[in-house]
Amino acid sequence: MKLPAVAIAPAFACGIALGLHPALAPHVTSRFFLEVCFAASLALIVAGLAFTRIESLFPAAAISLSSWALLGFLAACVAEQPLPANHVTSLLEQGRLSLQSPLRWHGRLRDEPAKLPWGYGIEIDLSGVDFETSSLPVQGGLRVSFTPRPEQAPLPELHAGDEVSVLTEAKRPQVFRDEGAFDRRTYLAQQNINLVATLRSAELIEPIAGSQHSFATRLARTRSRLREEIDVLCSGSPQAAGVLRAMLLGDRSFVDRAESADFQKTGAFHVLVVAGLHVGAVAAVLFWAGRKLRLTRSMTMLFTLALLFSYVAVVEERPPVLRAAVMTAIVVLGGFFFRRLELLNSAAIAALILLIAKPLALRDSSFQLTFVAIGCIAGLAVPWMEQTVQPYVRALRGWKDVTRDAAHEPRAAQFRIDLRSLDRWMTARVPQGMGKAAGYGLAGGLTLTFRVWELLVVTLALQIGMLPLMALDFHRVSLSAPLVNLAAVPLVGILVPLGFLTLTTGLTLPALGKLLAIPLTWLTGLLVHVVQRFGHSPRWSYRIPGPPLWLIVFFFLIGAGLAICIRFGRERPKTFRWGVCFAWFACAWAIAAFPFNPQWAKGRLEVNVLDVGQGDSLFVVSPGGRTMLMDGGGAFGGYAPQDTPLGTASVAAASFGPSSFGIDPGDEAVSPYLWSRGFQKLDVVALTHAHQDHLGGLAAILENFHVGKLWIGREVSSTGLARLEQLARDQRIPVEHELRGQSFEWDGVHGEFLAPEARSDDAASSAKNDDSLVLRLQYGDRTVLLPGDAEKQSEHEILAENGPEAVRSDVLKIGHHGGRNSTTQSFLDAVRPQIGIISVGETNPYGHPSLELLERLEAAGVRILRTDRDGAVHVLTDGRQIEIHCFVACLGADKTASALAKVPNQK
Repeated sequence: MKLPAVAIAPAFACGIALGLHPALAPHVTSRFFLEVCFAASLALIVAGLAFTRIESLFPAAAISLSSWALLGFLAACVAEQPLPANHVTSLLEQGRLSLQSPLRWHGRLRDEPAKLPWGYGIEIDLSGVDFETSSLPVQGGLRVSFTPRPEQAPLPELHAGDEVSVLTEAKRPQVFRDEGAFDRRTYLAQQNINLVATLRSAELIEPIAGSQHSFATRLARTRSRLREEIDVLCSGSPQAAGVLRAMLLGDRSFVDRAESADFQKTGAFHVLVVAGLHVGAVAAVLFWAGRKLRLTRSMTMLFTLALLFSYVAVVEERPPVLRAAVMTAIVVLGGFFFRRLELLNSAAIAALILLIAKPLALRDSSFQLTFVAIGCIAGLAVPWMEQTVQPYVRALRGWKDVTRDAAHEPRAAQFRIDLRSLDRWMTARVPQGMGKAAGYGLAGGLTLTFRVWELLVVTLALQIGMLPLMALDFHRVSLSAPLVNLAAVPLVGILVPLGFLTLTTGLTLPALGKLLAIPLTWLTGLLVHVVQRFGHSPRWSYRIPGPPLWLIVFFFLIGAGLAICIRFGRERPKTFRWGVCFAWFACAWAIAAFPFNPQWAKGRLEVNVLDVGQGDSLFVVSPGGRTMLMDGGGAFGGYAPQDTPLGTASVAAASFGPSSFGIDPGDEAVSPYLWSRGFQKLDVVALTHAHQDHLGGLAAILENFHVGKLWIGREVSSTGLARLEQLARDQRIPVEHELRGQSFEWDGVHGEFLAPEARSDDAASSAKNDDSLVLRLQYGDRTVLLPGDAEKQSEHEILAENGPEAVRSDVLKIGHHGGRNSTTQSFLDAVRPQIGIISVGETNPYGHPSLELLERLEAAGVRILRTDRDGAVHVLTDGRQIEIHCFVACLGADKTASALAKVPNQK
């Protein structure tokens, strides 16, 4: 078999996927179960060898692949073993450790303190924590953020490997418990970051012992020095410095949300991730340098591999660059043994090695994208070009030498003859002395045309082949990707080697480094300009729901069939090959267009209270499928400065420091939830009031979905609200004001606004909680009351204007995240809810929900559900019965307040 690893690696991966299936989770920790699996795999191996000896190859191959699948299953089971008992996550889950107050943590610095846009980031490998009256040994990682202030002392001198002690209030990373939302906590845990904290003062971190001079600490200091050198060399262009940090060292800290979004929209985000393209450029330059230095074949290989893995070490051995380095090493080693390895087989070998080393990498989206991309190149683009373009490219080498014609296939030989004829024709018609130049210009132009065509084919194969995973994981289709990558790929091929040449020169010869930085900065600016030119146009990119699993499987099966047809199917009829190709493109169209109906409970009213942290977002679906999104969450808190950009990371950074930088609930929680249900359109988006924890995520909603109307309550003088309204007008979305007394009818659901009251025509000077839209929904005999952040004054006005039956509701979304000034006793007595739902952030600094409110609800016999404990809460009713479902578990009444409940209510 010419491509053995291409069969083995998928079999091993299928075994891992089976071992990671949730249904088998109770069995993977059983020692007896693992022993049985191991014995079965040994039996299959022996059986496969027996069939091989009697030359029964088909049964031998089937049994061999089955043994690889079972070994993959076993590897997954071993990798899924529980965390150590003293791991910080285990201690928290077992209740042996509490994060309700500041603790003193001990450990060693993993890296040099990283400079960030807002200050510094410090990562610590934990060794212990002082808890209560004892010191507990712990394992895990802590990420500390520190924002220096002019009046405070600076950080002490810290270096990688230093033993430190830090007094801080740590917490687990924020996670949105909604269907489809990105699991940030698991993502950080894969990087061994289990806790995050914000350092209030530099005096709270103390160096205990200096670092031991190890290879790892030297690498960390080298990495830090290279980052600083980029800032020095590109001091005149911070934007170029941020992009180069990402491209050369894998540090995307200085690439802001808007810039990152442009790279995503244009399908060029891979430029900012050190991976195959970057490693390939480095390896190619190193190999070229080795040959120019007239090194032997073996010395060139050693020279390339040594410097290549030094580069991998400098960028912290991140998984994407490690995967690319392993595959590059396989190709280089294959060349050393004078074998021309198949790229597809090399990729499969690399995947197999990486999965054996880390089976859990299979569920990492970057791992999946990496090998799907390589599969598209090696399985589709390269074989197709070998049969179409490559014969003509090879024919251009020494095209004037007639004696070489016989070495080429007939069509290529004829191409050489025609080229020489054209050369003679041109020579006879150009001025004397220019004929030779004209001939070589023609050949050079043809070579360039073929190379551009190859690049376009590779880009198209990549974009189409990765479409299912891009739609599933990132919900984006980029139409400009082939065009942008025609410029981006060659630029990266120049920028990566030129960048490292500039860095090394700058460290040794600063003046020359500054000179080299001029073209480096200009080329980086050109790359950013190309990306922004297409990224700023909404026509070139759009968001879609993730495709159904059956369509993804069908797409990849047809893609595999197409690869087989291209490689081995010349004897097949052309109609068959074109039919397979058409089926593949039809699947791609279905993924990109998503012609599927959304999922909703027909005949029932849905009210979904989403987990957006310390904010609000509710999704309402009528029995006939009409939709309304109330609020979109926002920056943690609610009082971002009014001059900060709406819907960007700077809101969080300006208001709440680095711990929330870059997190947009509208984009990371609400939109994925809607996509998970197949929604692309919203009939109405409603804003209860203009506080950032309600409106901050709506910018992403208006950009990601087709919205019919924007409903807002009372007009207030708010920059954030003004920008939201302007965004709506730019997208031709009607803006309507809904006030007390207005109502609507949706498929048997009667909606009535109980607040706010219409006042003067002049806009209020600032937004208040009592400006909130208060909406009551009635379907059949069941009612739901949604009061936003309404507090005591608004509740009093509602009761004064309406009789008890006008506010009576079965389900109450508790106002203002459970603040003590909302859901007053008189209001609670009038509403008399059976179920109260609190939208509140985990360990929020406001003490929400207040113990006083929880006691009121408990005394009234209200069943309490909370998004910080239960995740998203889904209420469904057919007008008679009410069903409640939760993302985590509907635990019922819960009197526990926030970990910081003793902090005075700040809002």
